[in-house]
Amino acid sequence: MTESAQAVREFKMPDVGEGLTEAEILKWYVQPGDTVTDGQVVCEVETAKAAVELPIPFDGTVRELRFAEGTTVDVGQVIITVDTGGGGAPAAGPAAAPAEAPDAEAESAEPQGRQPVLVGYGVSESSTKRRARRSANEAPAVRAPAAETPTPAPAAPVANGVPVSGADRPLAKPPVRKLAKDLGVDLATVVPTGEGGVVTREDVHAAAVPQAPAEPAQAAARPQAAPGAQPAVAPAPDARETRIPVKGVRKATAQAMVGSAFTAPHVTEFVTVDVTRTMKLVEKMKADKDLAGVRINPLLMVARALLVAIRRNPDVNAAWDEANQEIVRKHYVNLGIAAATPRGLIVPNIKDAQAKTLPELAAALGELVGTAREGRTSPADMQGGTVTITNVGVFGVDTGTPILNPGESAILAFGAVKWQPWVHKGKVKPRQVTTLALSFDHRLVDGELGSRVLADVAAFLEHPKRLLTWT
Repeated sequence: MTESAQAVREFKMPDVGEGLTEAEILKWYVQPGDTVTDGQVVCEVETAKAAVELPIPFDGTVRELRFAEGTTVDVGQVIITVDTGGGGAPAAGPAAAPAEAPDAEAESAEPQGRQPVLVGYGVSESSTKRRARRSANEAPAVRAPAAETPTPAPAAPVANGVPVSGADRPLAKPPVRKLAKDLGVDLATVVPTGEGGVVTREDVHAAAVPQAPAEPAQAAARPQAAPGAQPAVAPAPDARETRIPVKGVRKATAQAMVGSAFTAPHVTEFVTVDVTRTMKLVEKMKADKDLAGVRINPLLMVARALLVAIRRNPDVNAAWDEANQEIVRKHYVNLGIAAATPRGLIVPNIKDAQAKTLPELAAALGELVGTAREGRTSPADMQGGTVTITNVGVFGVDTGTPILNPGESAILAFGAVKWQPWVHKGKVKPRQVTTLALSFDHRLVDGELGSRVLADVAAFLEHPKRLLTWT
């Protein structure tokens, strides 16, 4: 091996989450000819679990980018080469299409029977499917021989007439960068309004489609985007339809939901309950000085109610082991909370939720939702869930028939709390009412058990003083 060859090091696509098999390159932060240092972020990739920035583990000069932005790359494939000795010439630029290894080599490199781990759902039972091969008319990456004259690095991008260097690239969180890419917005041209010069989602939307200010009342009443909603893309004036690639979280969620719907026999039961006392208790706790700094809300009370119901009916906290034909009862509760994020709906979970006090549960719930919305949820937080709550009420929805997360036996939908006429102590009075829906796997949860769990949740929310007598 020559000295020049020895100076070139390869950086392969890492497994940024346990069991992941591929990731999409969202953005390159370097180009051939750029100097990189150990720990410098060179690209941003998106997996089925998170958008992640990848740091390179050595110093040198970028020689070649093996894949173009928007390309899905298998874990273990080389994505960038770096000349660590200064003896090689950089390649002409980023590859127009991914370079593939020969079929035999690619197949032998993939472990037999390896299964991808989906978003918070454990291991999928379906067989692994490799992505489609590149068509014959797509050109592979071309590597420049070491003896060629080095190609000058591409010119730095220009924003408002001022060149922007790699060190001065716009500051933005990964979800914001993804949004900008989807909307076709160059972050270098966006005027940041966030603290410390950070580009926000609002800045990107403003740069994409300038909008007239809404009336104050309408702006205050406008709901947030629905969970899993794709970024809006303005179609051409004569367009009759828009096609959006299915990838990342949306792809993983779709695969998991189809697998769950056609594997576990779903049953959903409903109950409408007067939660006036619980809502009053929430307001009292918010005003309690001893709970200052603790985020108290109705979802917290629903979570506590479900945990109490599981303790009283432990058989509902279980999983179906198809391979061994066994029901696996869990002696812990990893409570999943469905959270709407810029990348879609994800379900991180609170580990050992059954062991937490109410303030501890409130803190864990607030941290979990906040981290998810910022796009910083770790893969570990989305694995090992045992039961889930989906709060559809925040969108004004009364209830629904939620689909089970694979590997779990139950999921509770919490509907909107509304004032309704209700018979209370023999008289019709306005009361705060909500509808709960519990979906469960009928293979291991029969109608009696499911009904007892739902009835316990409802009873707790109707008379929250049971917090003292049932726990």
